[in-house]
Amino acid sequence: MEQGTPSERKGPTMLVRNCAGGIVFCGSKVFILKNEKGEWVFPKGVVRSGELPNEVALRKVKEEGDIASEIVSTAGHTNYEFFSVTRQKPVCNKIIWYIMKSNNLYYKVSENEKFMDAGYFEVEEAMKLVTYSQDKALLNLSYRRYKDITSVAV
Repeated sequence: MEQGTPSERKGPTMLVRNCAGGIVFCGSKVFILKNEKGEWVFPKGVVRSGELPNEVALRKVKEEGDIASEIVSTAGHTNYEFFSVTRQKPVCNKIIWYIMKSNNLYYKVSENEKFMDAGYFEVEEAMKLVTYSQDKALLNLSYRRYKDITSVAV
């Protein structure tokens, strides 16, 4: 028979964090960042108490890439789990994504955010660079929606 309560047997409780991020397009290009682990990702961050997800997404795009952007649509949700060595517990990030538009290709990688590289890439090239399959699917769907929204005749 196992000792302890069910929660003690399972180990540390998972920390669930609500996050928000942006897939930023400028024409046929999309902005991606290379993090300190060498992974190509989209800008995102944790939604703190009192913050709205759309505000966090816009702020993280500004902080991580110095990009002025506007939200054109929601893109969907992704989740991922990892073990946090510093917290000594599993973490689940639940991310709401927004499709964003920038009017120019200016960006500047924030040294404070620990990114190694970044840039605007043609979507086809970005699909090859983006590390995670769920991010590739998100990019594919977001680009199709972005083209539909921005190609509406004036």
